[in-house]
Amino acid sequence: MENNILISEEQALGTDQLLKLTALVYLKEALIAQQYETCQELIDTAKGLRIDQGDIDAVITDYLNTGNPGRLKTNRLRTY
Repeated sequence: MENNILISEEQALGTDQLLKLTALVYLKEALIAQQYETCQELIDTAKGLRIDQGDIDAVITDYLNTGNPGRLKTNRLRTY
């Protein structure tokens, strides 16, 4: 039986990179779910994994710029 390789070894993520990516995904999911009480813990974990502050900021900025409906409801002014 032949093994089909989807990505080469050069493209494969190392364990360290995979942990970092997972931490950023968890942070993004917590923001989307509006579980803000867990965000600081996730940020601390990300920093412990030596994730660059710029990458953390990018996840938060992306969340703020996506127009999250839950966040926008509080910012709307009634015009009637």
